[in-house]
Amino acid sequence: MSAVRTQWASPGCLQSPRFSTRSVKIAVCVKFPATIKTLLLKQSFALTRLLNPPHSLSMSFSSSSCMDGSYAEIVVVRHGETEWNADGRIQGHLDVELNEAGKQQAALVADRLSKEPKISAVYSSDLKRALVTAETIAAKCGGLEVITDPDVRERNLGELQGLVFREAAKLSPKAHKAFLSHRTDQDIPGGGESLGHLFQRCTSSLQRIGNKHKGERVVVVSHGGVIRSLYKRACPNGKSGGKVLNTSVNIFHLCDEEWAIKSWGDVSHLQQTGYLESGFGGDKTSG
Repeated sequence: MSAVRTQWASPGCLQSPRFSTRSVKIAVCVKFPATIKTLLLKQSFALTRLLNPPHSLSMSFSSSSCMDGSYAEIVVVRHGETEWNADGRIQGHLDVELNEAGKQQAALVADRLSKEPKISAVYSSDLKRALVTAETIAAKCGGLEVITDPDVRERNLGELQGLVFREAAKLSPKAHKAFLSHRTDQDIPGGGESLGHLFQRCTSSLQRIGNKHKGERVVVVSHGGVIRSLYKRACPNGKSGGKVLNTSVNIFHLCDEEWAIKSWGDVSHLQQTGYLESGFGGDKTSG
């Protein structure tokens, strides 16, 4: 029997038939070989995850080289909040700094990551909102030096940058229409990027980082639009990953060209604080 890859990250990543949630008892009188038993257990566990999806999710690789631990664990974190996030203003490539809430969020995620397995390196977008978040994490995790990579900066949104999102359709209708388009080759007027270009540059960057850090755990601080593209690369047939909150933790495992998601959208470090629900720019807009 060929190896089976099961990738659990969100209900959208599970390619399963529709199941009834009613309890059904089935008497089974057949002895299965060990390999079949293992497969059935995996399918049962996948169904449990579908009905009760947690933050931390299991996954497996198909190749033996990945199973022995020679993959890179990449912790992708969205930057902390900015005033423009709070105001609903579109940022894109514009270099907006963290506000006070964003700095607190950065401190909380840094404290969390410092208590988890060792971080070998910290990468970041070169935009200030990501870079300051990354520097806060790096200082807490052993005083590491942040490596900037412009390929994980936010999508260039052209004429929409600087506009309040609710006013964009009126002030820049062509750019707004291009932004809402599902075409991957649709550029945004004013020098904006297509979804395809964003996908290519940020997934290529994460692949390079993964190839360099096999067997290690690294952090990459980036933006909502980028993180959704990374999700699409790891889970191409799944539904949308949904809103990406500020300083949410999203863990990818990369082994050669194979990607899997271990954890998605985890903001448990923000619970019991007043900063949990900030995240404009992490859903249909980009931040």
